[in-house]
Amino acid sequence: MDMDRYHRDHATILEQIETLRSLSRAGIAGNAGAISQAIVGTASLIKFHLAAEDQVLYPRLARSGRADLAALSSRYQAEMQGLAEAFGRFVERWRVPARLQADPEAFRSDANTVLRALYERLRREDRELYPAAGRL
Repeated sequence: MDMDRYHRDHATILEQIETLRSLSRAGIAGNAGAISQAIVGTASLIKFHLAAEDQVLYPRLARSGRADLAALSSRYQAEMQGLAEAFGRFVERWRVPARLQADPEAFRSDANTVLRALYERLRREDRELYPAAGRL
C-alpha cells in the first residue's frame, strides 16, 4: 500500500504543531490572530487526513485478510475517536483570537495536553501502523 500521502500529511501536521509552539513561546496574547489561523489550518489538515484514514486506510487493513492488521486497524481507529473529539473541543474553544487573549495560560495548558497527545499519536502511527500498512 502506498503510504506517501499519509507521511506527507504527518509532516505537515507536525510543522503546524511546531508553528503553534513557536507562536505561543513568542507570546500568546500578542500572536492571538496568527495562533487562531494556525489552529484553523491545522484542524483542516487533520480533518482531511482523518477522512483518508477512515475511508481508505482502515478499511483496506480490515479487508487485508490478516487478523493482526485488522485488529491493529480497529484499535487505531477506536483510539482516534477520543483524540479527535478532544482536538475538536480545543479548536472550538481556541480558534477565536479574543479567547486566546483573554486566557493565554488556559490556552497554553490545553495546547500542551492536546497537541502533545496528537504529536505522540502521529509518532506511534509512523512507527507501528504505517509500516504495517506499507507492507501490504
